Order: sequence, then structure tokens, then C-alpha cells
Amino acid sequence: MSNLMMAELFKLKKDRVFLVLVVILAAAGITYPFLVFFDEATFNAQAVAVKELYTFSALAGNNYIIRLIPCILAGFFISSEYSIGTMKSICASGNSRVHLYLVKLLVFSLGAIIIALAFPLALLFSSSLLSGFYGMPTFIYVAKTLGLTILYAAAFASMMAVVAIIFTDSGKTIGFSIIFFILIDSILYMLSQEFTLFEWLFNHSVFKLFLDISKESYTSSMLIVPLMTFALFAVIGSIIFKQKEIK
Repeated sequence: MSNLMMAELFKLKKDRVFLVLVVILAAAGITYPFLVFFDEATFNAQAVAVKELYTFSALAGNNYIIRLIPCILAGFFISSEYSIGTMKSICASGNSRVHLYLVKLLVFSLGAIIIALAFPLALLFSSSLLSGFYGMPTFIYVAKTLGLTILYAAAFASMMAVVAIIFTDSGKTIGFSIIFFILIDSILYMLSQEFTLFEWLFNHSVFKLFLDISKESYTSSMLIVPLMTFALFAVIGSIIFKQKEIK
């Protein structure tokens, strides 16, 4: 299984789509503070505290990045292997399909986590240096929010991986995943207004809880729900991949 892991890590490291996405997000995070600090043709590096930028720009903006950008990686890193025949060759290697899927999921989740961290880390780094560490957030706050970002990125990645092995096509995977993650909030919210069961599900789902990442306080459900979501979709994906006919 370690050889499988090394092979998948090598593919992720060489994946041009993944590298381009990370570079674009990191570049956006580095340049964003320049736009904020420039005001009426003057540069004021302490116009906004670093904590405000980190909370209201980095984390708030990351709410979309964490759910949408990894959909692109899922299409190219997982689904494209079906169309070019790589997945069939991998399955013919004699390794358990469950192991193959779990390794693929773990490495894809790692890619999704790196994508989710690129923008907030770059913005925090850039704004801290430019402002001379003015109004810095505490280390505990940064560690907590980044830790939760990792958990929720992995949870959403487990859903994207299931979509990727169902459609086995890059375009369909990317299109369906992006539409799903854009609309699912509104759908669950509307259902929660009509049915008590959906209200409970929505309030205890990753779609609702991940919006609270930037809050100072957090509940145990914010830790447990993404972990259970990742485990649930890992099992669902393993079952589907095990029974799926691969041409």
C-alpha cells in the first residue's frame, strides 16, 4: 500500500492542474493586501489590522475556494484516469480495489487541503510582512481556523471523489460538482424551513458548520461532523469503486 501511496503522491506532485491552482491562489493571497493597503493613491500598510484581513477576507473568501476549486482537481486527478485507461491498468495490478480507492482519496484530499490553505496562508504571510505584524491574530486562533479548514476540505473532497468515480469524465465531474456545491446550501435551507428533519440535518451538516470556521468559539460538532462525513463518503466511494465496471 505504501507503493501505491508513493505513486499517487508522485502523480499529484506532477499534476499541472494542481500546481496551477495552488500558484494562482497563492498569488491572489499575496497581492490582495496590496489592493487593500492602497487607498486614494497612498499606501498605508496599517490601514487594516492583519486579523481583520485574515478573518473577513482570507477565511470568508476561502468559503468558496474550499468547495469549488478542488472540483477541478477531482475532474483531472481522478476522472481523467478513466478516459485515458490509467484506472484500468491500476486495477489490473492485483491490488485491492478498496486500497486503491482509499489511497486515491487520501492523496486527492491532501491536494484539496493544500488548495484550501494556499489563499489564507499567503494572505496572512503577505499582510503580516507589509504591515509590520500590525494587529496580528493570536497563534491559537490561526491554528484553530486552519485546523478546521483542513478537516472541512477533506470532508468536501470525499464527496467530490465519489462524484468523480461515478461520472468517470472530467467535464461531467467538474460541472456537476460545482453546481452541486453552489446549490446544495439553498436547497437544504429551503427544505429545513419546511421539515424538522431537514432542519436538524442542515444545522448538523458540513455545509452549515463550515461557515462558522472564523468564529472565536466552536463546538465539538464542528470537529466530529467533518470527520464522520469523510469516513461515510470514504465507505460509500469504496463500495461503488469495488462494484464498478472499469473499461
